[in-house]
Amino acid sequence: MHVRLLLGRQYRSVLRPKLMKLLRDYPDIKVDIVIDNALADITAERFDAGVRLGEQVAKDMIGVRIGPEVRFAVVGAKSYLAKRPPPITPQELTGHACINLRLATHGGLWAWDFERGGRELKVRVDGQIVLNNIFDIVDAALDGFGLAYVPEDLAAPHLKSGRLIRVLEEWCPPWPGYHLYYPSRRQTSPAFALVIDALRHKARSGRSLKTQEAAGH
Repeated sequence: MHVRLLLGRQYRSVLRPKLMKLLRDYPDIKVDIVIDNALADITAERFDAGVRLGEQVAKDMIGVRIGPEVRFAVVGAKSYLAKRPPPITPQELTGHACINLRLATHGGLWAWDFERGGRELKVRVDGQIVLNNIFDIVDAALDGFGLAYVPEDLAAPHLKSGRLIRVLEEWCPPWPGYHLYYPSRRQTSPAFALVIDALRHKARSGRSLKTQEAAGH
């Protein structure tokens, strides 16, 4: 029994513990994991399923929530923020050096998403460095090359140590968590059904949460 999955950095933080338990319990299941931050076409690339944030799941896909809400943070090193005042609004990011994330199959550079009081903003930023790996972006921020927009859990240790400073926190609400997604017309094999059940995010009450996201990117 074989399942092929396309994942991003969330493999380490969200999926690995659940998948490892599944594979120990079911030694006949083989899982082929490809780590790629690009928003690839899982059908064209012959993947059984992929993982994205809930808001990135296309309308024609079934999405199963596999993790808690995710929050992003805008952060910068003390050395960088010592040179200029921190931004008070997202629009002020255009006057700052920012570290961009490139998504190869997503039309280029990722716009930074913000929301406050029901007002949503997407800001295109600029700076010296463009990277395609979120861990490298955190490192570039630590090196003082500008502000970065990264998952809160990756920034947390450096915020606690004081190596990074957070800005625009009130503009960064939680977003729908990571979802396993697959085509609605897909025939679900026994192995794939076991993977879905193992990864599904469990509510505190113990009941499963399953959503079909309609917000495409």
